Amino acid sequence: MKLSTKGRYGLKAMFELALYYGKGPLSIKDIADKQDLSENYLEQLISTLKKRGLVKSIRGAQGGYLLTKPPKEITVGVVIRALEGEIKISDCIADEDNACERESFCVTKNVWIKIRDSINDTIDNITLEDMVNEYEDIQ
Repeated sequence: MKLSTKGRYGLKAMFELALYYGKGPLSIKDIADKQDLSENYLEQLISTLKKRGLVKSIRGAQGGYLLTKPPKEITVGVVIRALEGEIKISDCIADEDNACERESFCVTKNVWIKIRDSINDTIDNITLEDMVNEYEDIQ
């Protein structure tokens, strides 16, 4: 499993917004420059994040984008799922309604469930504030 650029770049953009939380809005150009991302692609990601209620826009010359909640209230999991959808490790556990014919004696299903649950637990327990704090510790 590999996250697409949507999840990776979107998380970078959200990190940048978290880093400047409380200091005013950031423009797409500022975020793109600071995180070395394409402005055009970033606009698409920000649009999705805005639709999901994670960022809001401020119009005008000093406008840009802000987080809708404090960084401590936004998890990595929320950001990734907003951009990528649910984490899918294997098709056999991705859709509970479409059970595999081998489900009752499958030796790998529980492995995939444990991996999925472990990933979800990890990303749901890291906030943008945690990322900012870790960044400040290494600066």
